[in-house]
Amino acid sequence: MSGFVFPPAPTPSLAIAGSTQRFPVRRIFCVGRNYAEHAREMGDESREPPFFFTKPADAVVESGSTIPFPPLTAHLHHEIELVIAIGKGGAGIAESAALDHVFGYAVGIDLTRRDLQNAAKDKGRPWDWGKAFDNSAPCAAIVPAAHAGSPQDARIWLTVDGTVRQDSRTAEMIWSIPEVIAIASQAVELAPGDLIFTGTPAGVGKITPGQVVTGGIEGLGEIWVKVG
Repeated sequence: MSGFVFPPAPTPSLAIAGSTQRFPVRRIFCVGRNYAEHAREMGDESREPPFFFTKPADAVVESGSTIPFPPLTAHLHHEIELVIAIGKGGAGIAESAALDHVFGYAVGIDLTRRDLQNAAKDKGRPWDWGKAFDNSAPCAAIVPAAHAGSPQDARIWLTVDGTVRQDSRTAEMIWSIPEVIAIASQAVELAPGDLIFTGTPAGVGKITPGQVVTGGIEGLGEIWVKVG
C-alpha cells in the first residue's frame, strides 16, 4: 500500500487582490540590508553584492492576524518590506527580462528575533533562529503586477500603535527589483510561488505584546497585525 505516513501539510497561500484565487507559496527568500540607511544603522557602510536568507513557506501570516509573541526573545523587531511574488520560474534570469517573471507585489513584514540574530552573528552561526521562526513573515494580499502602480519608486512606511517608525521610498533600495531577481536566480532556480522580501528601510525597532503594527506601500495597500 502506497501513500504518506501522515497527511501532508496544507500548502501555505496568500490572498490575491481582486480575485477569489490564492497564491500558493513555495519558498521565501529575503534580501539582507538592501537600504543604505538601514545598513548604516546595523553597522555596515559597504555596498557588497546582496545576500539572502530564507524563511519557511508556512511562516506567512495574513494581514489582520494576531501573532503570538514568539519564544526565546526579548527583542522582537519589525521590518517593513516590498515583497515580489514570482509567477514564472527560471535560472540565470537576465536583469532585462526579470520583470517578466513577476506575478505581483505585496506589503510584507520581516519579523526578527534581533537578540537571537545578533548572538548568531557574534558566533558566526546561521541566522535561522533569529529570522525563520513561526509566524515571522506577515504578508498582505498580492497585487498583480498589472495593477501595482510603480513599486520601484513608492512610499514605504510602518507605524506601531499609530507612531511612525519607518518612512522611506522603494527607490532607495541599493539593489533594484530586476537586480534582486536576476542575482537570486544565479544561485537557485526560481519557481512560481516563490516570494522575495526585498529588504527594509531604516527605523527598525522593538515591538511588544499588545501592540498593533501597520504598514503600507504606495499602490499596494496596507498590512496590519497585532502582537498577542
